[in-house]
Amino acid sequence: QVQLQESGPGLVKPSQTLSLTCTVSGISITTYRYYWSWIRHTPQKGLEWMGAIAHSGSAYVSPSLKSRTSISRDTSKNQFTLQLNSVTPEDTAVYYCARGVPYYAGSYSMRIDYWGQGTQVTVSS
Repeated sequence: QVQLQESGPGLVKPSQTLSLTCTVSGISITTYRYYWSWIRHTPQKGLEWMGAIAHSGSAYVSPSLKSRTSISRDTSKNQFTLQLNSVTPEDTAVYYCARGVPYYAGSYSMRIDYWGQGTQVTVSS
């Protein structure tokens, strides 16, 4: 059974760096095909895909966040990590880690089949 669990601070000050870790159990994050993703939700914008790290270790980040986002992994711990620099109150959201499965239907897309429970992060001084 695949399970994902986010961990990290619930409160971050503006201009600081947010770091979240997702611990995966039930499958290795190096298993072929899967993309380990970070997604956040705000009432104003809804769900926003932030980026992912593939089974190969290649990382992909949304263009809108690329300048201040990095995604990495620790295969020995079966974890992957999100770092978001220079946070502002607009980064306040529920952050989810998730497993993505790519598919092709005229263009490449990805569907999410497993989600973590989500963690609330508030950016405030």
